[in-house]
Amino acid sequence: MSILFLTIGGSAGAVLRYLLGIVMMRRYPSPPLPIAMLTVNLLGSLGLGVFFGLKYGKIPIGAYAEPAYLLLGIGFFGAFTTFSTFSVEAMQLLRNRKWKSFAVYLILSICGSIGGFLLGINLGMSIYGS
Repeated sequence: MSILFLTIGGSAGAVLRYLLGIVMMRRYPSPPLPIAMLTVNLLGSLGLGVFFGLKYGKIPIGAYAEPAYLLLGIGFFGAFTTFSTFSVEAMQLLRNRKWKSFAVYLILSICGSIGGFLLGINLGMSIYGS
């Protein structure tokens, strides 16, 4: 049953990431940095934080067998966000010697994702505690 939850959540997350990426690339065909994956990773981090805050009121430890955690925490948000694509796009900026864009992308991706998660979990916990 665990594999089914992972499959459903992961499929939905991957499809949504792909569709959002297409929309972003059409809207911003030549951005100075990879805006599509930056947006996906920031939204995914925020969403995972909100989910944790709402469902658990904290960062869960040992929840790997719970259906909601498998479906959303690992499945959906794991497939929606993408560290591997972030790495490829960061390397492309480096290879093209776009130093400023590389630095901005790196800082926004890492700090923004962590900040988005913190914002999300605090928002979720404030609702959870209500």
